[in-house]
Amino acid sequence: MDAADQNGWSAVAAEWAELWGSFADPARQAVLVEARVGSGSRVLDVGCGSGEFLAMAHALGAVPFGVDPAPGMVSLAHASVPSADIRLRGAEHLPWPDAFFDVVTAFNALQFADDPVIALAEMSRVTAVGGCVAVANWAEGALNDLNVLEAAVAAADDEELLPDGPLRPAGGLETLMRDAGLQVISSGLVEVPWKAPDDETLVRGVLLGEDAAGLAVRGPVVVEAAQPFRVDGGGYILRNAFRWVVARV
Repeated sequence: MDAADQNGWSAVAAEWAELWGSFADPARQAVLVEARVGSGSRVLDVGCGSGEFLAMAHALGAVPFGVDPAPGMVSLAHASVPSADIRLRGAEHLPWPDAFFDVVTAFNALQFADDPVIALAEMSRVTAVGGCVAVANWAEGALNDLNVLEAAVAAADDEELLPDGPLRPAGGLETLMRDAGLQVISSGLVEVPWKAPDDETLVRGVLLGEDAAGLAVRGPVVVEAAQPFRVDGGGYILRNAFRWVVARV
């Protein structure tokens, strides 16, 4: 991330943690199982955000470490797991020695690195031989209800939604891992539903970081586009998907 992105993530850190922090838990749980994280495992989460994966690893008896370039996120992660070693740093220059960790992960983070290839090389460098590197991120837009809402907002602004990046379609993460010299041992697709109990929460979540003027203009667009996802009794469920892959060094 560049400096502007770091500041941007810090500005929305608390709201992101409230609305989206646990969203990727199904992918996190899959990685914990497939990478065999357990008591004594040294685990580094790159782009650790507000610390949800660190807390999950800590609960299993692992020794958690984290790194994130946004000060606001690092502060929240420290509060979530006070015993964890969490550093303020980008993914391309990890401040640990070679072969230090048993498992290194990145959840919805690698694509934000200035250079994902260099970031993955760093993740591999600090992982012990025989250890695991795991990456998870959004699947292609066609599998995500959130894409419908984002497309509606883009259209209202006379813009087009950005195309899927190379890591989102089937096989993208596996190709990245193999190109980095890693051995893919497992991969999968998991559903990651996001729930909003009311219109206000829906709009805040989808338009995270918008100012009051932006919320006023784009909020009605979001609510209208979300009507197919409204559930009985009020609120919304957006069904989405994450792809994940675990590879061995």
